[in-house]
Amino acid sequence: MIKTYDKIEELKNKEIKKNNWEVAIGLNKVDGLVPSDYLKELVKKSINGEKNYREVEKELHKYYENRNLTKEEINTKECDIVSTRIAELLEDGSFTFSPIYLKSIHKYLFDGVFEGDIKNYAGTFRDYNISKKEDILNGKTVIYGNYKDLMEYLRYDFGEEENIDYTKLSPEGQVKRISKFTSAIWQVHPFVEGNTRTTAVFIEKYLRTKGYKVNNDLFKENSLFFRNALVISNFSDINLGISPDFKYLHSFFSKLLINKRQELINLEEFKEKINKKTNTWEDKVNNKSNEWER
Repeated sequence: MIKTYDKIEELKNKEIKKNNWEVAIGLNKVDGLVPSDYLKELVKKSINGEKNYREVEKELHKYYENRNLTKEEINTKECDIVSTRIAELLEDGSFTFSPIYLKSIHKYLFDGVFEGDIKNYAGTFRDYNISKKEDILNGKTVIYGNYKDLMEYLRYDFGEEENIDYTKLSPEGQVKRISKFTSAIWQVHPFVEGNTRTTAVFIEKYLRTKGYKVNNDLFKENSLFFRNALVISNFSDINLGISPDFKYLHSFFSKLLINKRQELINLEEFKEKINKKTNTWEDKVNNKSNEWER
């Protein structure tokens, strides 16, 4: 039988590899994680073609084994391992538009990384409900999907996205559509940890399959803005008079896909707004409570 397929080898292009590494490390800043100096040395060898991704990860495991790590070192180890895997996935040209592939990405990124109570949750949907106090929300939380229906939520979001023909949308329409889809699957928050990093890797690979030339500077330099924009697009509080606002996420994807020179919308306006409204609401509640006590 004549061979008809070519084996995809690891890229030799130094600029692409450098870019993938920078994005990978940048995405870990979402959770406040920074790489070790040792990873930085290995990254140089990877970019120069001296070590492939698997060899880099093997070196990292040897570096960290048999050591009593502090909490800070545990976080650094996570950053090193996950960054290596993100860089590898970004270079890997394979992709499947499916919730199963979202699961697969999470499994690959965090297998053997999680510890303690969540040790066995890599690539597994959470089996309990969660909340998280957000700095951008002045300590409030987004309401995430109920753990009992996670796959149903994702199937709906993927099914809706699958019916969209991006060639028939204006550039602004494309930005709004990808923002809506990204926000929707992130809001489900199917995993106990690592949702933003998993979503970012999935969306970047998805956009590449559509032929977009992604402005990777955004993911490597503004990953926290990306997460905050996702949070704001999914937060509402009637008492505070706040409803989901997509303008920040639109700003991110517009700069990512259309015009890299445009500025991201400043988040300070939202921070001031929610801080003021939260403090005003708490004052009202406290005053009401004092009235009842009289």
